[in-house]
Amino acid sequence: MMQMFNPAGWKRPKGYSNAISASGRMVFVAGQVGWDGQEIFQTDDLVDQIRQSLSNIVAILAEAGAKPEHIVRMNWYLEDKEEYNARLNEIGEVYRDLIGRHFPVMTALQVAGFVEVGAKIEIEVTAMLPG
Repeated sequence: MMQMFNPAGWKRPKGYSNAISASGRMVFVAGQVGWDGQEIFQTDDLVDQIRQSLSNIVAILAEAGAKPEHIVRMNWYLEDKEEYNARLNEIGEVYRDLIGRHFPVMTALQVAGFVEVGAKIEIEVTAMLPG
């Protein structure tokens, strides 16, 4: 069971939730950069790397018997917050295409760099399977 919370009178957050409570079996997915299953970057485009990162997450969740709607937390690590903000509409389309209209608790941070040369994004998630 999962329940989302937003204090009364607060503006509804766009693309995330302020708080979630959930019970069940937890699945922790390590940070996924925008490379494929063979650890090769097919693109240096931010939105395409986000699509690949989210696709990787969906595939890993499926291995654990989870679906995108089981995600309770996402942490996004960005190379360039300006590019991220400038392309939010495209990013939102990719997100909804792969994750749907499920908006867990999220944090987004700009970082100094990534261990994986060529990465523009890294996304990690925590999922909660019911029961």
